[in-house]
Amino acid sequence: MPSAPKPAEYRPETPITQLADWLGDEVRAADFPQATLRFRNDRWAAAVGLEGLSDEDWVRHFGRFEALPDNLPKPLALRYHGHQFRVYNPEIGDGRGFLFAQMRDSSGRLLDLGTKGSGQTPWSRDGDGRLTLKGGVREILATEMLEALGVNTSKTFSIVETGEELMRGDEPSPTRSSVMTRLSHGHIRIGTFQRLLALEEEEHMRQLVDYCLTQFPGPLPPDDAPGRDEPAVRLMHLVVERMADLAASWMVAGFVHGVLNTDNMNISGESFDYGPWRFLQQWKPGFTAAYFDHAGLYAFGRQPEALHWNCGQFAIALRLICDAPPLIAAMERFGPLYMEAVGRRWCWRLGIASRGLEEDGKLVGACEASMAASGEQPDAFFYSLRGGRNAEGDLAAILAGYEAVGDSHDYWEENAPESMLIDEVEAIWSAIDERDDWAPLHEKVSRLRRMGEAHGDAPVPCGHISGNSI
Repeated sequence: MPSAPKPAEYRPETPITQLADWLGDEVRAADFPQATLRFRNDRWAAAVGLEGLSDEDWVRHFGRFEALPDNLPKPLALRYHGHQFRVYNPEIGDGRGFLFAQMRDSSGRLLDLGTKGSGQTPWSRDGDGRLTLKGGVREILATEMLEALGVNTSKTFSIVETGEELMRGDEPSPTRSSVMTRLSHGHIRIGTFQRLLALEEEEHMRQLVDYCLTQFPGPLPPDDAPGRDEPAVRLMHLVVERMADLAASWMVAGFVHGVLNTDNMNISGESFDYGPWRFLQQWKPGFTAAYFDHAGLYAFGRQPEALHWNCGQFAIALRLICDAPPLIAAMERFGPLYMEAVGRRWCWRLGIASRGLEEDGKLVGACEASMAASGEQPDAFFYSLRGGRNAEGDLAAILAGYEAVGDSHDYWEENAPESMLIDEVEAIWSAIDERDDWAPLHEKVSRLRRMGEAHGDAPVPCGHISGNSI
């Protein structure tokens, strides 16, 4: 498996409590009528020392949300604002989730356990605070596919079915309910900083910057970066590096997130919160995942633009404690960093060694043109050209200059690659919904993890110090 997690002892540590008085609200989980364990991610549970829990104890902690030992005594619903489809909304926050626990992994990296569908909070507005079981299943599939394709993503840690019937306007109702726990490298969002700007909480802004630099550390800005010693400037550079790489990783994976609002942007640069996501059937930059994205704001090809715009909102928030010019200088790095990350990740997925920015850029352009002209599904395209094999025409000439990375895994000799198209997702859900048959889901997860093993270690996410990123 790429960048497989190393087993660790359970090491609870809760630095979020230093900020809790103004960052969140203590809440209680809903009292669900049932708690049936449907999915537990023991591979990542081992990374935080929790794989030894019995199923009964697992449900107590991740279905009933009994506090983990020496951890947060009560969950925290975090406060934040955000731009939703570029309309500012000060009335949001953790409306159906909370921060449940924090712990360290084997490298000392801080990891959070957060929820989705755990009940109402002060920020629920008119929502019921619940998650459909289908939504939970879809999140498993998204995170497993993205992890296998080298994306720095949250991990679906647990799904527990909760026995309620939910009414939803965008899927057949009533439908089954669940509560999900995700493992993430932090839950601080761009929208968290936007809230502090709106409230003019300068001292809290400084505290939050320090928290992020301490808990999500990364390299210093370039030597010639103006204001590089200022904490806010250092964090701005890290966020730009992480967001540029995140955008590149989605593009190379052929993934459309669907809802790139500033409250969905994690300061650690980790992809999370999967709603109306899709993987591409064809290489179409204008494809949108969300049926309500009528203007195509978050279309596949506009995702880099969206993350760059979100970085701009982060810079505006930091203006509360920092002058503009150093923040603008950091913003100007986004484009070159994005192009470098696309080339690096594109070569990784093709199983070839990078030849540098210029040559990799030519390769990416030729591949995109080929996919657009042929209509070939991206997963099939990358699979067929693995290591430079099967190339024809202009692509053959370009790939002839690249060195193949040795691939000995049997996966590369099979008839077709793994994919995650909408028909596959619906078929897996139908087996659960109609027959309570969970075998197709678990079989798919196993195959995706095997695909990840075949790809080898994923590219290290940018903007992190070594050993402190997934």
